Amino acid sequence: MKTSTSFPLRVRYASLTASAVLAAASALSAAPAAAQQKFMTIGTGGVTGVYYAAGGAICRLVNKDRAKHNIRCSVESTGGSVFNVNTIKAGELDMGFAQSDVQFNGLKGIGQFKEAGAYPDMRAVFSVHPEPFTVVARKEANVSKFEEFKGKRFNIGNPGSGTRASMDELLASIGWKVSDFSLASELKADEHGPALCDGKIDGFFYAVGHPSANIQDPTTTCGAKLVSLTGPAIDKLMAGKPYYAKATIPGGLYPNNPQATETYGVLATVVASSKTPTETVYQVVKAVFDNFEEFKKLHPALANLKAEDMVKNGNSAPLHEGASRYYKEKGWVK
Repeated sequence: MKTSTSFPLRVRYASLTASAVLAAASALSAAPAAAQQKFMTIGTGGVTGVYYAAGGAICRLVNKDRAKHNIRCSVESTGGSVFNVNTIKAGELDMGFAQSDVQFNGLKGIGQFKEAGAYPDMRAVFSVHPEPFTVVARKEANVSKFEEFKGKRFNIGNPGSGTRASMDELLASIGWKVSDFSLASELKADEHGPALCDGKIDGFFYAVGHPSANIQDPTTTCGAKLVSLTGPAIDKLMAGKPYYAKATIPGGLYPNNPQATETYGVLATVVASSKTPTETVYQVVKAVFDNFEEFKKLHPALANLKAEDMVKNGNSAPLHEGASRYYKEKGWVK
C-alpha cells in the first residue's frame, strides 16, 4: 500500500528567523493528518470479465466517499484467481477476486498451491456472484456433450487463472490428460471468443458470472453453442469438493441458445491478507453494503445478490478483521 503526501511550499523571502523556521516545521508536521491519502488496489481478471466489472463497482463506491476516509481504490486487470492470491501473498495487491475453490486450496496449500504451501494469512472479505463453469462450442464442431471434445482443439484456460485450476480438476475426474485434445490452447478469457469464431479452436471452458460479454460475443457473432456439464464424473467430483454446487444457465440468456444449460460451479469471492489494514477492508465492506442496492445495479451478474449469503457462502478462510467488524455492527455475525 502506497501513501503520498504533497505540500506545495514556496519560500518568498531569502532569510527566515529561527522562530519562523520552527513555526513552518510545526505547521508541516500537523498537516499530514488531514492531507494523507491511502491507495489500495483490487486484483480482478480480464478487462471483459465480470471480475473486472465487479472490482470497478467496488472501487466506484469506495471512491465516492474518499473525502471522508482518504482511501483511493483502483482495480488491476490480472491473470485471475490464482495470480491474485499469489500477488496478495507477495504484498503487491491489497485485495483480489478468487474463485471459492481457489480460496479453499490457497488456505490449505493443496491443488495448485501444493508447492507453495498453505497460506494461513489469507482472509475472506465476502463472496459475490455464482460462477457456473461454462463450456462453449463452435457451431460447426457439432458437439452436444463435453466428451465429444476429445481429439478436438480446446482452450483449457491461461495458467494462473481459477478457470484453468478448475479445468485441471475436471480433466482428472474424467480421467483425461491435456494430450487428449488435438490442441490444448492457453488463451486468456479475452481471447477465446475471437479464436472460436475464427475457427482456431473448437471449444473453451470458462468459469464466469452471467451474463458475460465473453459468452455474449461468440454466441452472437458466430452462433456458438453452450454445452452442459453433467454425468457421473461430475457428480463424483462435486461430492468430494465442498465449494462446488450445481448451476443452471437459463435458456434464452444468450443468442442462439434457447435451451437451459445444466452445469456446476463455484462462487466468486473477494480475499485479502491479514496484513491488509483493518480500516481499509472495513471501508471497502462498508462502501459495498451501505450502498448495496446501487452495487447490485452496477453489473447484471450482481443483480440477485443477498447480503446474508455473501457473508457466509463460499468463504473458507477466516473473515478479515475489518470485514468482521462491519458484519458484527450489522449483527450478521457474532
